[in-house]
Amino acid sequence: MNEIETFYDLSTLHTFRLPAKAENILFLTQQEQLTEIPADAYVIGGGSNTIFLNDFKKPLVCVRITGIEIVEADDHWNVKVGAGENWHELVLCLNDKGINGLENLALIPGTVGAAPVQNIGAYGREVAEFITNVTAWDRRQHKVVNFKPIDCKFGYRDSIFKQNPMRWVILKVEFSMPKAWQPELSYGELKALDSPVLPTDILNKVIAIRSAKLPDPAITPNAGSFFKNPIIARAHFAELLQHFPTIPHFDTPNGDIKIAAGWLIDNLNLKGFAIGGAAVHTKQALVLVNSGNAIGKDVLELARHIQALVFKNYGIKLEAEVRLLDEKGLVSL
Repeated sequence: MNEIETFYDLSTLHTFRLPAKAENILFLTQQEQLTEIPADAYVIGGGSNTIFLNDFKKPLVCVRITGIEIVEADDHWNVKVGAGENWHELVLCLNDKGINGLENLALIPGTVGAAPVQNIGAYGREVAEFITNVTAWDRRQHKVVNFKPIDCKFGYRDSIFKQNPMRWVILKVEFSMPKAWQPELSYGELKALDSPVLPTDILNKVIAIRSAKLPDPAITPNAGSFFKNPIIARAHFAELLQHFPTIPHFDTPNGDIKIAAGWLIDNLNLKGFAIGGAAVHTKQALVLVNSGNAIGKDVLELARHIQALVFKNYGIKLEAEVRLLDEKGLVSL
């Protein structure tokens, strides 16, 4: 059945909660609805990585396919999950069952279907490490297709699904969770955990860290990390190090350097800085928040102001991690 609402209040469907409405929206709960998806529709999951800047005039599809299937093998568990399941609830569910590996990715907002799009990552882990298959609806060829990891073209906060946002609708994600669990403790405050470390220790620590640093969207509307951590050439980093010797950084596999975007913003004393109702969070500079009366114009002006200052002071252009949508579609900073 086609479940379409007219002039739907989008403030309930994105965690930044800007005042916006959609002219029509399809809640996708079963694969039989796939042929009803309009060609020009935009797809969202939990709305934790999307900000609707204005009323949205294109059709929207809200993925709500659920279900978790776990099959045990000799050395791993196969876990098949509907794209509409809540990501954090999945992490907790698997931890309760003694299926470990995703604990570093706890408390990341959003749905399971959004996880491969962003290749979500935190505290030394990326979801791509565990994905074995992504089932999606190909809107161009009008058929269900399966993506193996190599087909997904995973990168830092990137994938083929993000590169082609109008082509595929993710329906299900499959994970392989090894029984020979190895803790990932290389990142930040996790290094201080006492040995022997249990998966639940990491889970609880990550939840505590994220809860302390990041505002709860249910209380303070936000979309999590607004900007990506930039990756720069080693020569550029060497120049920055002369002026900013304490700049947090991480080596990447290809020899480049990943810089903490939050530090770049914080070092410019921008915590608490506001334009209209949009502000830099007072505790975590990487997060922009809706103080309660923000509009899309405020968010864009604040983001571009931050971009300009970061580029002026460090020669680095920050890229948005969130997806910004106005009445015409995607907006670039």
